[in-house]
Amino acid sequence: SALAQSAPNKQELLWQKLETSITDTDRSLDGVMGVAIVDLTDNHQYLLHADDVYPQASSIKIAVLAELYRQSQQGKLKLTDSYTVNASDLVPDSDIMGGLTPGVTKLTLRDVATMMVAVSDNSATNVLIDRVGMDNVNALMTSLGLKHTLLRRKMMDLKAAGEGRENVSTPKEMETLLEQIYRGKVLNKEMTDDFFKVLSTHKDSWIPRYLPEGLKMANKPGALEGVRNDSGVIFVENRPYIICVMTTYLRRESDGEEAIARVSQAAYRMFDRLAR
Repeated sequence: SALAQSAPNKQELLWQKLETSITDTDRSLDGVMGVAIVDLTDNHQYLLHADDVYPQASSIKIAVLAELYRQSQQGKLKLTDSYTVNASDLVPDSDIMGGLTPGVTKLTLRDVATMMVAVSDNSATNVLIDRVGMDNVNALMTSLGLKHTLLRRKMMDLKAAGEGRENVSTPKEMETLLEQIYRGKVLNKEMTDDFFKVLSTHKDSWIPRYLPEGLKMANKPGALEGVRNDSGVIFVENRPYIICVMTTYLRRESDGEEAIARVSQAAYRMFDRLAR
């Protein structure tokens, strides 16, 4: 009947409005933007330049975290294994690790992972890359069919960056990675829950800028010169979704941050409505 048809049609209209809102944001951005949004309830998705490759900056840390948890689940290491802060592991932009006492402070690998996520601590990230192995991170991505998600250098390795070895992904691949983890294809239930718990540690990022306080989300932003991105799962009650927004060639980085926040706000408004 016409009545039975109307609910899906109205949802389709909401998706069209979201698309219009995002294309408006894209058009006014002095830079390049890619977006992947997926409704985890019915798999409906919106993609904009979603197969283009973007530098990830710190968002690649999601892939490192995934491999850490996978190895923990396999018994290759324990999240409670200890690491003693080592002066030779310290690199710039390590907001916590740089202030700890080398040779004295002992942390668990899970503590190190929390630093990597919460303040995007670069030394913490490098310690984990050494522990799990860069090749293993990439092998996990390959096993999930992610051809363009590559961890090619450690954090603050300016020589590698200068040689063009950048950590990259696409909006669609980062969305797929988060979705495979969310759906339990990578980790068991307990590990999946803890993975998202660590990834939802409070942090400075752009997806939440215009979202309600207290909304649960597990995301990881990334920033480099001319690059801003943010990828995560937004746990709207009854209507969780994944959003990945990547921007590059930005003339002003703050414009990229604002574009991510606007796209995120538009997506949230739609999913909040669908949830009700």
